[in-house]
Amino acid sequence: MAAAPPRIVILGSGFGGLTCALSLKRARASLTIIDQRNFHLFQPLLYQVATAALSPADISMPIRRILQRQANARVILGEVESIDRTARTISLRGCAQVFSYDHLVIATGARQAYFGHDDWEVYAPSLKQIEDATDIRRSVLSAFEKAEAETRPDERLRLLSFAIVGAGPTGVEMAGAIAEVAKSELAMPHRSIHGLKARIVLVEAGKQVLPGFIPSLAATAVRSLERLGVEVRTGTKVESCDAAGIIAAGERIGAHTVIWAAGVQASAAAQWLGVAADQAGRVVVQADLSVPGEPNIFVIGDTATVPWKEGRNVPGIAPAAKQEGAYVADALLRRLAARAPPPAFRYRHQGDLATIGRMSAVVDFGWLRLSGALAWLLWSVVHVFFLIGFRNRLMVAVNWLWAYWTHERGAELITGQRRDP
Repeated sequence: MAAAPPRIVILGSGFGGLTCALSLKRARASLTIIDQRNFHLFQPLLYQVATAALSPADISMPIRRILQRQANARVILGEVESIDRTARTISLRGCAQVFSYDHLVIATGARQAYFGHDDWEVYAPSLKQIEDATDIRRSVLSAFEKAEAETRPDERLRLLSFAIVGAGPTGVEMAGAIAEVAKSELAMPHRSIHGLKARIVLVEAGKQVLPGFIPSLAATAVRSLERLGVEVRTGTKVESCDAAGIIAAGERIGAHTVIWAAGVQASAAAQWLGVAADQAGRVVVQADLSVPGEPNIFVIGDTATVPWKEGRNVPGIAPAAKQEGAYVADALLRRLAARAPPPAFRYRHQGDLATIGRMSAVVDFGWLRLSGALAWLLWSVVHVFFLIGFRNRLMVAVNWLWAYWTHERGAELITGQRRDP
């Protein structure tokens, strides 16, 4: 009787987990992918859903659809409750079945961090999931509709005020996108708010926006934001957040809509495993991305802290997670074939990109640094290329071309009920 194939379980279907699963297509193993969502989400474009440029379906795809031709893989929808390292089993919340593994890959990502002030989340939603994006879209578009019916100047000003906390790529891109939405909405001649100005404030605790970029490109990004009417405040720490806006560096900044884009907190993987973690909750892994003392458990992506260079860790970006996923898949294929393990994981940084608005972006590949329209075109091509599925690539490209020529946004829908604090 033939021996049962090795059981490989992958927790999470983000960039790291999905890359690992796809790379194991020809593995002689039983592969199980467990995720609390039934779709893969292209998070770098989530802000475009939040600003009505794209719809959720444009940047997501069902996991089963992606893996439909992979005979060795099955997909389970569920949320991890606990991991028993001794028994090598995984328990899911509300599920009687226990899933056994011989090799485990944890790629469960991260959520937004509020630095000990989780009560701020109700006033300042983050941008990590589809629901976050549609909530923010509702808030942004509703602000203009409410201002349309408002007659009190002070309340109109508050409704047309937006604050973004954190000036990494997400914060910068969000600020630029909201500025363009405001420009479009306030330019409509049939509106009573025609000709008014929106106030958009981007707040960063650090010394510069886009901290991963060289100072000259960061300065270029600031100039582009300011041309769009965004107030950029660096070295400004948020001290409080409530229904009226934020208090930063002792100053009250009133805002109807506050968006949090500062810092991340890893999933509960370290707690499930009972192992060491850094301050952000990321699991401290070995050079082969395995957990110390557990060679059959790998942790990748935003869930792991991986040393890189000059005292820095591998950044929590999609290309890094994809590289780690591919590395772990190679290590598992070698192990299943009784071959020598690969050398230690080595991250290869492919560059940094951020868009500020229409025909404006900054790109840093190290050997090539660009800003302006050419950088924006390159940013667009790269993001379309990394989308999964021909349909998604086509739809995003068509939507962008349409928006470029017509200045119209394809998903200006106010749906559901906003969760007002």
